[in-house]
Amino acid sequence: MQQLIKTLDRIDNKGYKAYNDIKGTFQFQDFRLHMDHIQADPYASPSRARVVISRKSLGLDKDCDKTSARKIATIDFFAKEIQTELKKRNQRNAIVIDGPGQEIIDRTAVMLKENEIDIRLSIHLPARGRTILGKQAKQRLTKDLPEMLNSAVKQYNKQHLLNQLELSDQQEAIREYLKENNYITFIANGSILPRESGISNKPLRDDHVVPFYAPSSLEVEIELPHRSPIKGMALKRGVNIIVGGGYHGKSTLLEAVERGVYNHRAGDGREYVITDETAAKVRAEDGRSVAGVNISPFISNLPIQKDTRTFTTENASGSTSQAANIIESLEAGTKCLLMDEDTSATNFMIRDGRMQALVAKEKEPITPFIDKVKALYEEHDVSTILVVGGAGDYFDVADCVVMMEEYKPKDVTEEAKNIVKQFGSDREKEAGAQFGEVTNRTIFTSSFHPRKGKKEKVSAKGRTTIMYGKDIIDLSGVEQLVNSSQTNAIANMIRHACAALGKEASIEEILAFIEKDVKQKGLDSVSPFTGKHPGDMAMPRRFEVAAAINRHRELIVK
Repeated sequence: MQQLIKTLDRIDNKGYKAYNDIKGTFQFQDFRLHMDHIQADPYASPSRARVVISRKSLGLDKDCDKTSARKIATIDFFAKEIQTELKKRNQRNAIVIDGPGQEIIDRTAVMLKENEIDIRLSIHLPARGRTILGKQAKQRLTKDLPEMLNSAVKQYNKQHLLNQLELSDQQEAIREYLKENNYITFIANGSILPRESGISNKPLRDDHVVPFYAPSSLEVEIELPHRSPIKGMALKRGVNIIVGGGYHGKSTLLEAVERGVYNHRAGDGREYVITDETAAKVRAEDGRSVAGVNISPFISNLPIQKDTRTFTTENASGSTSQAANIIESLEAGTKCLLMDEDTSATNFMIRDGRMQALVAKEKEPITPFIDKVKALYEEHDVSTILVVGGAGDYFDVADCVVMMEEYKPKDVTEEAKNIVKQFGSDREKEAGAQFGEVTNRTIFTSSFHPRKGKKEKVSAKGRTTIMYGKDIIDLSGVEQLVNSSQTNAIANMIRHACAALGKEASIEEILAFIEKDVKQKGLDSVSPFTGKHPGDMAMPRRFEVAAAINRHRELIVK
């Protein structure tokens, strides 16, 4: 630390490039500071630093990482503590950590090693214009930083950490219960599902918020560690329909279910909303590109004899994009589709009896989802949770119908089946008994060009965009991405896999390679900055990685 102070005194009032003299490692009293990357000028991205502290000095025993979920919970805990402390100090982003949101996800902001905890920070080095402000830098690095670490890390609340670890045990216990008992989602009684606003993921705090309580016919009780049993609504595998009037909570329930693939922190309101971790939200996505996807289970016999078994387009319609999104999700391994009528293509979801009478089947290339959803479950064991507001014909194929009425769920399966018997249907089924083939594709890894000029340029630009060399990958239709750091990780994962796997690889081979590498070596392994601050990344699911690959407009399928 004394050497760092001397260097900052020496370079005070010099040109900004002199900050390079503090690149390296400095030993403080009870931690090591690694200055891995020094920003090129005061207007560039901030400098990257790591703080390494002994686990023993913090009392972090093996209980913190005896399971993968506990390890991630510990990482999240310290990232959140540091984020909260930095915000409290309100130093205009002088020191920043890639802190978490409501979801508890593995991230590179904190790394829990066998004997150490490694904290990754971004630090703005102070300057007046391009002149170094050495005294302010000395304050920031040798006073502010140690004080922040002392408050957030060294004096952390051990009971709060234990509470988070125990919550992770409970969430994993619910996941195991779902697998063992053939359920796809669980929503605990008392859960708060509405969010603060359309741009906030925090729970709505309002006197009029209606907590979720299960209808008795769908209620289950689950034994959990560290607490009393928990009750809530569980939906069985199969075809589940959510109905109800407008603004009664249908989409709010589905949104909570789709985010249930992630664990949430205590106080979120959805910490006990748990969904099959393979569940994939799909929607219509007009204008996206599609490369070599077998959409023939849904679309065939196009007027120009275009082969839909290897369907390719630069500008997909609502129906073709939704068909491609479903098939790509199946290819990536989903066992549950989540869909909302509001964001689906009408002609893809259903064709009513009157339209069938006017437009003959041989003149209509689309087989609607209603005629495939049962076969999808029976042949491929893929369940569906679907929000429906206007297509009662889906009662014919539903195993369970939940009605949201003033934000309260009711089991109306029997009423729906009685309506089917009473009123019948004037439409004819437009598909045979089989769903159709799901084709695994092989791509040419050379489709991804990481260079922009002489340098590699692979990074996220916000949550919904990847800059890949000269190309832009648009992920605005991928609704289960929750954090821009996940998007950054996806960009690095694709770059890493394409560099390692040779000229061609199947989508499944790419996803399996990434998962195996990250499991063995950690999320840092996909970063180009080996042994240093890896950049801000958070763990995505394989489905969002596949979505990015599939939305690359230069993708070439063998």
